[in-house]
Order: sequence, then structure tokens, then C-alpha cells
Amino acid sequence: MSQTSLKQKKKNDSTPKYTKDNLETEKRRESEKSVRLSSQGSQEVLPKTESRGYVVRNQWSGTSRNTTPRVPSVEEQRSKSGNLKAKPKHALTIAVSSRALFNMVDGRKVYEEEGLEKYMEYQLCNENVILTPGPAFRFVKALQHVNARLRDLYPEEHELFDIVLMTNNHAQVGVRLINSVNHYGLLIDRFCLTGGKSPVGYLKSYLTNFYLSADYEKVQEALQEGIAAATMFDTGKDMSYCDSQLRVAFDGDSLLFSEETEYPTKEHGLEKFFQHEAQCETKPIVQGPLKCFLEELGRLQKKFFAKDQRLCCPIRTYLVTARSAASSGARVLKLLRRWGLEIDEALFLAGASKGPILVKIRPHIFFDDRMFRIEGAQKLGTNSPHVPYSLTQKMNN
Repeated sequence: MSQTSLKQKKKNDSTPKYTKDNLETEKRRESEKSVRLSSQGSQEVLPKTESRGYVVRNQWSGTSRNTTPRVPSVEEQRSKSGNLKAKPKHALTIAVSSRALFNMVDGRKVYEEEGLEKYMEYQLCNENVILTPGPAFRFVKALQHVNARLRDLYPEEHELFDIVLMTNNHAQVGVRLINSVNHYGLLIDRFCLTGGKSPVGYLKSYLTNFYLSADYEKVQEALQEGIAAATMFDTGKDMSYCDSQLRVAFDGDSLLFSEETEYPTKEHGLEKFFQHEAQCETKPIVQGPLKCFLEELGRLQKKFFAKDQRLCCPIRTYLVTARSAASSGARVLKLLRRWGLEIDEALFLAGASKGPILVKIRPHIFFDDRMFRIEGAQKLGTNSPHVPYSLTQKMNN
């Protein structure tokens, strides 16, 4: 062996092959190599927000990693739930019109002033412009929260809220609606676009339990078909709502109970009504148009009660009534008990204004049958749909 080779061998032997520094350097190189490969394979060009509305960040940006867990996309939620979607025959199906779910005032103006063809052209030109939320939007988001809580407790649960977008818009307008639904992360899979015809005829085919629309005439059509329905109005105010609990409030008479209970009030005033109710405490009352909806809410509530979740149940129901507790409260509470229904809070106001109570409750939705009360609630920011107490009722009542 030559002298040069011996020197080289000696030099190599004198340098440890795997020192601590070398190992750290090697790990760092491997990590950087892995990051480069990953970036090359999954490069994305994204706007500030992802299509479902979540803020998108480069997970490798900056000098340190963000330890905050990433919000899963709606596609990931769908993939995770797999076949756990609400099945129509088991679900509580809520049909919502496009004008109730989104603010479509501008398009409506084009339709009324320039006609159908210009309206469709307007919607096609703006199909990538996201619609802003309408009066039913927060209610729908709250329904989704309840679904998520149910699946946490019952992974195989199919008895969930199922939202259907029901609209008489043409199918070509559907792209803008789909883009808006996806942008906000709304899990709405079933659409019904009827091209100018009333969608009410499809409500039973979609197994609808409740229908919300901005069109008063369609609401009346649904009621005639025996489907609970209400007309939505835009309050024009941005009220804060509870994100972790669906809050639903009902006026009692003509909604949970039939309109016959209102006759003494209409004929003789509130005092006569209180006397009449005290005399009829044990007499049954015919159910009203929203009794079945309260019944379905109660059915879902019991799933949480069975898991000892009564105090943190994500559904809370309220009875907000002008009745007097002393004279007619017992009849109401006994009737609900006879029907097997529970109401979380019963608020008897004896003719006092409901406005301050509704501001305190902040319900996602408050059902009433009288427009003057609804208008008062709307001035305070309460989302209050109108439920006609009779099919002959006019909007100015």
C-alpha cells in the first residue's frame, strides 16, 4: 500500500462516521427533501378562502409550524361521514327556498323589471359571485350543528335534519346556488329546481316535514297540502345567535294549538279569553299546524337525554305566549303533557309585549301567526316567520 493511501485511510478513520452533529444534519436534509417533494406533488394556487369558506394557509410557511388544528373541509366531512348521511325516510326534512336561504333581492329586481330572460342572463353572468346569507341561513347552520352533535353520540345515526333547497329557479341558475352552498360549507345535497313552476308539488315527494319560503302564496299552498310551513322575512338587522344550540320559539295559539282557542279573544278581548280558558282547563284542544314540528324536535332531543345530555342539549324549545299562567297556563301545560311533548321554557306574558323576551332568548326562529307581532319582533332583530292561522288570513292581519 502506498504512503498516500495510508495517509488517506488514517484521515478517514480519525473522523467518526456518525457524530451527533452529522446525524442532525442528515435528518434536516432528509426533512427538507421530503418537503420539496411534497410541495412539488401537491402545489395549489388558491385564493384567500377555499371554496367552502375556510381560510387556507400554507402549512409550511414561516419559520415555525402552526399547532392549531386545521378546520376540515366539507369534502373531508362528507368523506368521514360516508354513508352516515341523513336518509330521507328517517330524517326530519326541512325544505328551504332559495330566497329564504340567500339574499336574492338584486336578481329579483332584474326579474320584475326586465323579465325572465334577462334574469337568467344576470344569474349566469354572476354564477361565481357568492350570494349573501338570507333570513333562514343561521337557522340552517344551527341544524347542521345538531347533526354533528348527534353523530358524535350515535356514529351510525340516520335520524338527522335533512335540508333540501327547494326553488322555482331554472336549472341554469343552480350553478350559482351550488357555488354559494359550497362556499359557506352548507351540507345540502338535495336540490329541487322547477324552472318557473311552483315547487310545492314536490314537497311530499321529498318527504318534507317543514317548509320555509319567502313566498306567502307558496306557504299557503303547502298548508293546504297538510305540510307545516312559514313565510320568512329579512329583518334587515344582524343579530347575534348562539352557535352551539338551536333555539326554536313558538307562539302557542293557532300554531301548536288550533285557531279555535283564539275565537274568544277576537270576539270579546283578552280578559274574556282568560275566563274562557279557566273554565275549559280539562277540555282537549285540537292540534295546530306546528304541533308535529315540535314533536319531531322533541324526538331528537330525547336522543340527547338518553345520553345524559339534557343540560347541554343542542336543541332548546320555547313557548312564548300572551296567555296568563294563572288563568290558562295549566290547560296548556296539561295538553302538552297529554301529547307526550316537553317544552324547555314556557313564558306566559299575560298580554305584555314579547319583544324584550325574544331579545333575551335570541331564537334562531320564532313562529307567530300575527303580522303586527312579527313586525314588532323584526324591529328588534328577531327572525320571525309568519304562519297563517287560517287559510283565509290576509297579510295585513
